[in-house]
Amino acid sequence: MANNLKVGYARAVVTPPMGIQIAGYYKERIADGVLDDLYVLATAVQSGDKTVLFMSIDHCGVKMNYIERFKKAVTERTGVPAEAIFMSATHTHTGPKFGELYAAKTSDPLEINYIDMVERKLADVAQFAIEDLKPAKMGVGQSQAPNVAFVRRFRMKDGTAKTNPGVNNPDILAPIGDVDERVVVLRFDRENAESVVLVHFANHPDVVGGNKISGDWPALTRTYVEKSLDNTKCIFFNGAQGDVNHVNVHPKAGDFNDMFNDFDGCSRGYGHARYIARVVTGAVLQIFDKVAYVDVDNIKYSLNIVDIPANKATKEQLVLAHKYNDLHNAGKDDEIPFKAMMLTTVVAEAARMVRLENAEDFFHLPFGAVSIGDVAFFGIPGEPFTGIGRGIKEAKGWDYVLPCCLTNGSEGYFPMKDSYEEGGYEARSSGFKAGTAELIIEKGLEILSALRK
Repeated sequence: MANNLKVGYARAVVTPPMGIQIAGYYKERIADGVLDDLYVLATAVQSGDKTVLFMSIDHCGVKMNYIERFKKAVTERTGVPAEAIFMSATHTHTGPKFGELYAAKTSDPLEINYIDMVERKLADVAQFAIEDLKPAKMGVGQSQAPNVAFVRRFRMKDGTAKTNPGVNNPDILAPIGDVDERVVVLRFDRENAESVVLVHFANHPDVVGGNKISGDWPALTRTYVEKSLDNTKCIFFNGAQGDVNHVNVHPKAGDFNDMFNDFDGCSRGYGHARYIARVVTGAVLQIFDKVAYVDVDNIKYSLNIVDIPANKATKEQLVLAHKYNDLHNAGKDDEIPFKAMMLTTVVAEAARMVRLENAEDFFHLPFGAVSIGDVAFFGIPGEPFTGIGRGIKEAKGWDYVLPCCLTNGSEGYFPMKDSYEEGGYEARSSGFKAGTAELIIEKGLEILSALRK
């Protein structure tokens, strides 16, 4: 096999103006400061007559309609087709809103101007990355980032299941599930240019909290990788993180350093985001010099629409859902008989039921696949549970498979089937019926198999 690979890289700052609303919670937060800048990033990969753009946005999650708009702008600027644009959000919970949750548009002037700016910057970095294309060789390796991602769903002593039940909660019986601590690194060494490192790891970037803008640990990971490795640029893609986060519910010794208990019972802190970034960076450094170099003579891509059944409520359920939804929208959460994470769960569940009351029975969701030689990326337009990630990674014939969340859309949680009976925030808020996760694995394996032909 002959090596036939070119790689380019670019990024631009997209830090929003102060006063813009922050995404990520079911409560209003207004940006009043900046801890670190937000970016859009692009890595162009070319082999023969095909070019793929791997694009990352420091954002909680970008809805499909905005992704389609952004891709159109990139295509018009570069000529790269939409199906060859792999566009993901990092999932920081300290970035700006793009409209109300699940809304197709916004009327806020700050958000409108910000979205316009992000669109232009995405087109810019796509163009610059292509102009930066240089002959390259690719090395691939895998390491571990231990004890920074934790299951966030727990079986309680009363038999119920809860998401984020609180640090040192005496009613916790056992975690439900496990984490995937694998870190995959793609190293692109370019002729007469900086190397480009692509990092893939799965964990929830909801560590910072508060009202100040930050890219959370994914952005800090990029910074630390570049500080640790001379003449290197970094781009990050998040994995199947829907049921894991940073919260160690049984902290020991210094585990709780630089953290505080937030409004919803989760422990957070910017210092802990730095810690996670350093651990993930450590995993990158462990494998960086020992990646296995492979020749690449082809890249492939596809974009596939999969019909996903909607998780609609019954008429009886809708009565209480409308009541809770109206109270929440009126700013009267204190009249809803729940607190902390259970309040968030009930509010999210009610919003889901009301939102889908008159919706279609199926969502038509895009699942993208890209391969660079024998390394495959699979883009999921929402937040998949770890079980989906593990299932997709079992695709046959690939050296590595990288499932990426919040790619080509941010349409909600994809929980495993058994979690619907167990309960918890993710399943109760999900707009998709039980069995969707297993359907995604099935379709994902079919898509990746077809990509190899």
